[in-house]
Amino acid sequence: MARQSISLTKPNDEWLKSQVSNNEYSSKSELINDLIRQARKQQVEIDWIRAKLERAESSGFTDETKEEILAQSKALING
Repeated sequence: MARQSISLTKPNDEWLKSQVSNNEYSSKSELINDLIRQARKQQVEIDWIRAKLERAESSGFTDETKEEILAQSKALING
């Protein structure tokens, strides 16, 4: 596993420490890795929505109902 050195603001460091001390995570590294995984997943979702919007804007309309679009969005979010 790659090692990195990062600087944190005091409020961020205190928050990380509190998460570890509350036994939410076993270490700051585990927590930071989890936050990065969450951010990466969120970016995939944002990219999917952006692509759908761009495709819809360029075509002028979609044949999908709002319920179908919502179901697709929920399926992507829920994995």
